[in-house]
Amino acid sequence: MKNRVLNNQRDLLDIIQNCNVCYVSMVDKENKPYVLPMNFGFADNTVLLHGAKQGKKIDILKHNPNVCIVFSTDHQLYWQNENVACSWSMKYRSVLVYGKVNFIDDIEEKRSLLHHFMKNYSPKEFKYSKPSLKEVQLIKVPVDKMEGRAYGF
Repeated sequence: MKNRVLNNQRDLLDIIQNCNVCYVSMVDKENKPYVLPMNFGFADNTVLLHGAKQGKKIDILKHNPNVCIVFSTDHQLYWQNENVACSWSMKYRSVLVYGKVNFIDDIEEKRSLLHHFMKNYSPKEFKYSKPSLKEVQLIKVPVDKMEGRAYGF
């Protein structure tokens, strides 16, 4: 089976839209990697993330805003000969997004971004209270670079 690089923007966006979790990787002050699974939204070539306003993730991202975000889907175990371990493999489609985080503090921008965020999980329209909007940290990651691969498709 062929491992192929995906160059078509539509293919890359299709993979992102078929994921319900992404993995956000960052590097802390001691130059150690830190990776978190996170819910996300995607709009206007930008990954949208949200979470608490304080904590390890926020500390790391304020020190070093560079991230690599992994989206991976369509995992299927297969083998050519089920009795030969080295013939086992995994089909997949994945995208890597590179960018720098931007922290969003404006209440109305948060409200707008949360609408895009929630569209990844539900077609419903939601309302957001001012206290909730004040307490949540919205993060935008404009795409600097995006690359994808598929194996077995």
